[in-house]
Amino acid sequence: PPPPPAGGAPPAAPAAEAYRSDGPSEEELNTLQTTSTTLQAKLDRLTELASLNDRSGFVHQFVPLDLSSADTLAYLQDLTNAPEADGQWRNLTSEIAAIAAGRGVHKIEGDQKSNAVFFFTHPLFPDCDREVSFICSGGEWRAEG
Repeated sequence: PPPPPAGGAPPAAPAAEAYRSDGPSEEELNTLQTTSTTLQAKLDRLTELASLNDRSGFVHQFVPLDLSSADTLAYLQDLTNAPEADGQWRNLTSEIAAIAAGRGVHKIEGDQKSNAVFFFTHPLFPDCDREVSFICSGGEWRAEG
């Protein structure tokens, strides 16, 4: 910094300008997230697994608790090896990421303690309305059947 002028204090820094907020952004207005911290944590975890392309981890955290091991494995195989596996995976994970962020969610039904149903616009297909249901059993949120 330059030395202070002879016989005086250093010059004062210019005052910072304060800007008034013009309110929430369009993106903030168009989001609706769950009020359940445990469901939000589950959605965030599923989104993280999806971003890592961890299909096995995702499936084992997503499918209903009462789904048999054989059916869980078959679902994982469909998302991994079926001819349309990559498209199905992309669609599923984009839906979960969208509802985790609240993007395109129109409403959430249910008490969000034991069940929640998200109604939303599919993030990849704007003309496609979707719904995804989750239930909580023993503190564990899973997709509903």
